[in-house]
Amino acid sequence: MRGWDRIRSSRSQIRGLGGFTRLSNMNEHQPSSRTVRLGRIQPQAPGHRTIYCNDRDANLIVRFKENSVSTTKYSILTFLPKGLFEQFRRVANLYFLMISILSTTPMSPVNPITNVVPLSLVLFVSLIKEAFEDWKRLLNDRVINSSPIDVLQGQRWESIPWKKLQVGDIVRVNQDGFFPADLLFLASSNQDGVCYIETANLDGETNLKIRKALEKTWDYLTPEKASEFKGEIQCEQPNNSLYTFTGNLIVQNQTLPLSPNQLLLRGCSLRNTEYIVGAVIFTGHETKVMMNAMNVPSKRSTLERKLDKLILALFGTLFCMCIISSIGSGVFINRKYYYLGLDEGVESQFNPNNRFLVAVLTMFTVITLFSTIIPISLYVSIEMIKFIQSTQYINKDLHMYHTETNTPALARTSNLNEELGQVEYIFSDKTGTLTRNLMEFFKCSVGGEVYGTGITEIERGAAERKGMKIEEVPRSATAVHEKGFNFDDPRIMRGAWRNEPNSDTFMEFFRCLAICHTVLPEGDQSPEKIIYQAASPDEAALVTAAKNFGFFFYRRTPTTIMVRESHVEKMGKIQDVSYEILNVIEFNSTRKRQSVICRYPNGRLVLYCKGADSVIYERLAEGNNGIKNLTREHLVQFGSSGLRTLCLAYRDLSTELYESWNEKFIQAKSSLRDREKKLDEVAELIEKDLILIGSTAIEDKLQEGVPSCIETLSRAGIKIWVLTGDKMETAINIAYACSLINNDMKQFIISSEADAIREVESRGDTVEIARFIKDTVKQELRKCLEEAEHYLHTVTGPKLSLIIDGKCLMYALDPSLRGNLLKLSLICCSVVCCRVSPLQKAQVTSLVKKGAKKITLSIGDGANDVSMIQAAHVGVGISGLEGMQAVMASDFAIAQFSYLTDLLLVHGRWSYLRICKVVTYFFYKNLTFTLTQFWFTFQAGFSGQRFYDDWFQSLFNVIFTALPVIILGLFDKDVSASLSKKYPELYKEGIRNAFFKWRVVGVWAFFSVYQSLIFYYFVTASSRNGHNWSGRIFGLWDVSTMAFTCVVVTVNVRLLMACNSITRWHYISIGGSILAWFVFIFIYSAIMTPHDRQENVYFVIYVLMSTFYFYFTLLLVPIVALLGDFVYQGIQRWFFPYDYQIVQEIHRDDPDDSSRAELLAIPSRLTPDEARSYAIALLPRETSKHTGFAFDSPGYESFFASQAGVSAPQKAWDVARRASMRKQTRASKKN
Repeated sequence: MRGWDRIRSSRSQIRGLGGFTRLSNMNEHQPSSRTVRLGRIQPQAPGHRTIYCNDRDANLIVRFKENSVSTTKYSILTFLPKGLFEQFRRVANLYFLMISILSTTPMSPVNPITNVVPLSLVLFVSLIKEAFEDWKRLLNDRVINSSPIDVLQGQRWESIPWKKLQVGDIVRVNQDGFFPADLLFLASSNQDGVCYIETANLDGETNLKIRKALEKTWDYLTPEKASEFKGEIQCEQPNNSLYTFTGNLIVQNQTLPLSPNQLLLRGCSLRNTEYIVGAVIFTGHETKVMMNAMNVPSKRSTLERKLDKLILALFGTLFCMCIISSIGSGVFINRKYYYLGLDEGVESQFNPNNRFLVAVLTMFTVITLFSTIIPISLYVSIEMIKFIQSTQYINKDLHMYHTETNTPALARTSNLNEELGQVEYIFSDKTGTLTRNLMEFFKCSVGGEVYGTGITEIERGAAERKGMKIEEVPRSATAVHEKGFNFDDPRIMRGAWRNEPNSDTFMEFFRCLAICHTVLPEGDQSPEKIIYQAASPDEAALVTAAKNFGFFFYRRTPTTIMVRESHVEKMGKIQDVSYEILNVIEFNSTRKRQSVICRYPNGRLVLYCKGADSVIYERLAEGNNGIKNLTREHLVQFGSSGLRTLCLAYRDLSTELYESWNEKFIQAKSSLRDREKKLDEVAELIEKDLILIGSTAIEDKLQEGVPSCIETLSRAGIKIWVLTGDKMETAINIAYACSLINNDMKQFIISSEADAIREVESRGDTVEIARFIKDTVKQELRKCLEEAEHYLHTVTGPKLSLIIDGKCLMYALDPSLRGNLLKLSLICCSVVCCRVSPLQKAQVTSLVKKGAKKITLSIGDGANDVSMIQAAHVGVGISGLEGMQAVMASDFAIAQFSYLTDLLLVHGRWSYLRICKVVTYFFYKNLTFTLTQFWFTFQAGFSGQRFYDDWFQSLFNVIFTALPVIILGLFDKDVSASLSKKYPELYKEGIRNAFFKWRVVGVWAFFSVYQSLIFYYFVTASSRNGHNWSGRIFGLWDVSTMAFTCVVVTVNVRLLMACNSITRWHYISIGGSILAWFVFIFIYSAIMTPHDRQENVYFVIYVLMSTFYFYFTLLLVPIVALLGDFVYQGIQRWFFPYDYQIVQEIHRDDPDDSSRAELLAIPSRLTPDEARSYAIALLPRETSKHTGFAFDSPGYESFFASQAGVSAPQKAWDVARRASMRKQTRASKKN
């Protein structure tokens, strides 16, 4: 007997009355924990769950979820019904199902096989694809569910699969292992009860996070000790909030509050810790990561929605054709046509006595006859084209490959390729999107004095705009420039701050930087080798600054921070100081500040606080107005220089004040309901009466190419809005630096920093403040809108820009004001929204998306941009330094903002142009083919007689015209990528939707009607006097085969006329499609079997090809049919050209520049190693399996490199190549 069986049997012997007594006694001590009746646990309240650690039997009654996880969509029983349901949710598939059912009735003129087989093929391929994808999910699930984990069984660890884990189990996770479920952290191999985890699988962040076990549970580390643990956990019900957790641990009659610091989430991994012990809280699909495992909201492109309208138009056309045919049949049917044999015994469909029934039955007949008007292969072809465009074009574009981070572009969905070609509004985050998110401590203000002599890029740009020249201050000998620190001021470097008049303030400033943070140090405890793991680059920069100022933070435990302080007591003296961390009040987007309460070695209690100036100033003590005003001026100065600012403050606390506050803090932490709200309220009690120390200014440089990219996109007709949480001054200066705003623009500024608003805010009446700000915003919006409309109607009016802050935006988004906000915003060329929350970003995006019905794109790099990314038509994530949350929520991912130029102007425009042509060509060829059948109906007495053989009709879309249209969607290119970027105005055609208007569809429809008339009447008229080699006149199947041949040839040749660029693939696909028709008809007409309809076309093609009539008609009919298109295209190009056609004429004599040639412009800004990589990329390559997105081809690089004079490492496989080349050289010499 082993494992859980042994445990159960041993427990069954001691349970019963004794077990009941134990439970009852526990219940007496903790009446609120649970109620026991008749030895059974009552069902738990929905508000929270109760878990009994290390006691499976007690948890059994609750029936918690098992830990086995399934990510599959189907099971064996549900695969067919659910899979078919998914397929028939598409209107087109449902339509073809109806047609297939109708074709099995006696009313159908076609063989049901011809409709059932294509539909079955499409469904079969789709289901196979679904099954294959689900099978891969199943295999992945099996691997995960079978992963081993050490579980406490008795007094030893035993390995069991993850799927057998249950709530309440005690588990051990070793270093680099993954947590199998959501665990309560009990004990760690580290002495201080901490562990380090990596959350990359959750949010993409590779920075290590620290988790701390409750001190009460530190001892439960060995299996012997852990087996004694009988705690009870009361916690929240499973939810998808990754960063919150509320609960209590009841152990040894003591209630301890639990927080996210004690929670280890499934999917995270253990780092830098030998092992940890934890108790399972949530399992399987109730873990937080699984409850977050949902797909990005499904998005459909605007063109796809318009395609639905085109399909409905085709349905309408089909209905009209069927109505005409059914009415015609009711009118035509008559016994006077004696040769039709319409006697009394004729079937109902042709009985002249009931003309209404004849019309109704004919309606069903012609529906199946004209069903080809809607192509079954349309959706399959478009999906294939989009998939290849994404994987082969976007993902492998070297222009969007970031060498420094080895990051290619990534199309996470192929549904929105063409949407990239129609974007009119871009909503962009600032930090990490327009800027690099590489923070460097640049300047500071301490005690009312500015320190730091550097000049930012923004200052240089502002000076250039004003025609001024800034003199560069030479760097001093004390200047330091390392990652996160770029500061120069000899007044405070290397201990010189001791000589400043406010040296005590400096000491508080540096200690605040060194103590008030959540940074984790890694590596050697030396200033040169230490690595700081920070939640954001800002925090790392501030701690790095403290280190360079002589306050070196080198070690952290859950309760202490170790700082090596220099020059404090006297110059040159170094001492290690341990600060006891009593409480950490963490930063969040609502608080906009972070506080730490610490105890000095001498017993001094201090609260250090850092945060946004708006929230710090609200909490400052009375007095010191001089420093407050000076620091505020410095903050404006820093913001004007494009720097990110934080205010630093502190407060000395008395022991009595702290202890009384700490009791409230512990109560708030122990609350199971509204814990975050209560913690914020308690924090307000102590984060007041602060003393201002100073402020920091951190530089975040612009990404390379951002100004030119924004200028290019603006020329393309795209309006760019910046939505940022930074101060207005910083946002405006970044906008200037990005060329988003310039001095020639008229700026409308709506700010809550007006004196009148400040005066009202100083009174403290929240109702009055809200009313006053709303009225002010309403007046400002009305005034700005009137002025903007005035400028709009002037010929030489300036371009307009709007700047608004988050507080005003909150009121401007009110339903009564949002209309004016939208009107004003749409008139402006650029909009900057500062101090906005993540929710406001999404609201602004939705305002333009839904209110203006414009196509929008949102781009960002952080978790605060996710809602904005998902709200837009197209979401683009920057794979930057703030984790991968934005990328995981996006539709496309790029490494730099400047890559938007290629993504939109090249790939987006090409995709839009190609998909438009594919859809309109599908519409044209199917309408043309179906109309020839319709014209025949008039001569067949509306009887439903088919003009074409069944297999002609079935294979027209599947084989004879399928491949060329896919080639069109993949290779058509109006102008090259370089010309697309040289003439960004070409993009405006996509914004205007110039290639998919109803006018364009109407032109294609007109020529469909024209060509179908040519096909039918030319062929039928010319065949009336024709005869074959035996002297017999042509019959129906001779004429229809001739007409079908003309249709196949003409629609394929018409595709060539629609192409802007023709490659060998076009010739191969079109020639192959026409050849496929002739091969088919040669074989098909040579076979005759009984009991089928093939005798209709038996030997037809051989008879036709033996006559002069066949060749003359095959030459004449396509020429006449395409003559109208040729004339129209000539007139349109000469007199009404599209913009791209003008560019084509300008550059018609230019050499064809391939994408590889365009790369020659890239190495000028690369390092030597990067230049070598690109030089290798330009070399000719052997055909071989590609190993990545933009990496060197695996074969023969060094050979080609040596031929081109490029230095490249030798590869083993080049030996054979060199040997073969030597043989060829010798042979040529001999000759």
